[in-house]
Amino acid sequence: MGHANRRARESLSLSAGQIVLVDWRDALPKEPNKRRPAVVVQDSDLFDETYPNLILVPLAEDPHLAIADLSLRILPTAENGCTKPCFALAHHVTSASKQRVSPTPSGIDGTELAEIRRLIGVAIGLD
Repeated sequence: MGHANRRARESLSLSAGQIVLVDWRDALPKEPNKRRPAVVVQDSDLFDETYPNLILVPLAEDPHLAIADLSLRILPTAENGCTKPCFALAHHVTSASKQRVSPTPSGIDGTELAEIRRLIGVAIGLD
């Protein structure tokens, strides 16, 4: 049963802008250490569905975690499923195994996704 779950997770079909839940509960000190939402930011056309990892940007409600020039404030909508304003932390862009990810039906819009991707570029010195 465990192997079937692993294969199913590794072949998850997720799209850019989709909000997922990521389980980082085994993190090291100073890393996120709980289950938390994140936005898929990778270009789905670049990676085969069987690629085992996802490129993500975590979402946080705490404004103290958000660097103003490197974060996007996301207001609650029916589409994103957020219950209060949160921040997409572009400076925390990361890769995570699909085994850590649970999909949700929620997502951000294309304008927000484009801005997060732009902020990632700023954070890594491309802009």
